[in-house]
Amino acid sequence: MKVLVPVKRVIDYNVKARVKADQSGVDLANVKMSMNPFDEIAVEEAVRLKEGKEHHAAGTADEIVVVSIGPSQAQETIRTALAMGADRGILIQSDTDLEPLAVAKVLKAVVEEEKPDLVLMGKQAIDGDNNAVGQMLAALLDWPQGTFASKLEIKDGKAVVTREIDGGLQTLASTLPAVVTTDLRLNTPRYASLPNIMKAKKKEIVTKAVADYGVDTAPRLKVLKVTEPPKRSAGIKVADAAELVAKLKSEGVL
Repeated sequence: MKVLVPVKRVIDYNVKARVKADQSGVDLANVKMSMNPFDEIAVEEAVRLKEGKEHHAAGTADEIVVVSIGPSQAQETIRTALAMGADRGILIQSDTDLEPLAVAKVLKAVVEEEKPDLVLMGKQAIDGDNNAVGQMLAALLDWPQGTFASKLEIKDGKAVVTREIDGGLQTLASTLPAVVTTDLRLNTPRYASLPNIMKAKKKEIVTKAVADYGVDTAPRLKVLKVTEPPKRSAGIKVADAAELVAKLKSEGVL
C-alpha cells in the first residue's frame, strides 16, 4: 500500500505571529518555521502503518511519499518527514501561499500521478486554520473521506476511522483509496534520531513547479486587512460577592 502525506511549512507553533506594519499579512521575516503539527501526526501515523507499531499490522504500508507545496525552504520540512521514516519527497515550488481549493487541485494531480491507496493529511494548517483541503481533495477525487481521525485501522481493504463528535465517538469504514485527515489525539509524533536525519539527506526529493500540473490556481479571495486580536485589559480584585455583583451590574453584564 502506498501512502501519500501532504505536509505544509508554517510558523512554528511556539512563535508569536506578528502582523506586518501595512496590515497586508503576517510577517514571516526571520521567523522560525516548522512542519504543521497536524501534518506531523499524519507522517507519524503513516510510518506506524509501515513499521507495524501500535495496532497496525507490520507492512500495512510499503511506501510513504511526502509532498509539500511551498517555497524552496519547504525542502527542510520534507527532510524532517523523511527523517521520521518517509521514503521520498516531492516539492512543488510556489512563492505564493495557495488557497485551499488550489492546493486541493494540485494534490489531485499528484494523486493521479502517484496513485496512492491512502492520502493521510492533517485536518488543518495552523496558519490559515481553514480545515478545507482534505474535504475538497476527497470531493475532487470522488473518494470516501474520514475527517478528524483519533484512531485509524486498515483492514479488509478498508480504512476504519474513529472520530470524536459532540455525542461521543463515531466510527466510519471507508473503502480504499480514501482521504483521511488527522486530529491531535491520533498519536504523538516521534523525534527524528541523528542517524535517521543523516539518512534523510540521501533520500530523494523531486522538485517540480505548480505550472507542471496545468492546474488553475488563480486566487479567488482577496485579503483586505490583517489585524492583531485586541489586547486583554487587566482584571480587578473585589473584596466580596456583593461587590462582585455590584461591579457586574455597573458593567451591564447583569
